[in-house]
Amino acid sequence: MAGALLATAITATAIGLAAPGCADSGDQAQLQSLIPTPANTALTDGPDSISNNGIRMHFLVNAPATAVLDAYKTALEGKGWTVTVTNSGGRGGGGGATYTATRGAAYGVFTGGGFGSTTDVNACAWQSKPANTNCGGDDRQ
Repeated sequence: MAGALLATAITATAIGLAAPGCADSGDQAQLQSLIPTPANTALTDGPDSISNNGIRMHFLVNAPATAVLDAYKTALEGKGWTVTVTNSGGRGGGGGATYTATRGAAYGVFTGGGFGSTTDVNACAWQSKPANTNCGGDDRQ
């Protein structure tokens, strides 16, 4: 019996069956192609699967937050996203912003912030707008 279960698990893995709610590698590649990498990126994490067949990427950028996020909005628009600024602000050497965006049926949430010359950008994208648009690290699978 255990051998049959192991064989089934190996077969499922080999033919690419994924757990419900996780993006498969084809979806990940397509979504990843929609997410621009910020200029001056020092570190990239992801893509990681998140709920509702989405992906999350994280970028650590060596530049001030306001400049990074203004340029990132422009880069998103350059990739064909229609961007809405959900919130933004900054003072005293720090800043941050959250953007939501659509590109056809695709939906994205892009958040970033930092202080001084270091900025974190989190980018999440889905094939269509999910019920839960949480792009935080808590939602990773």
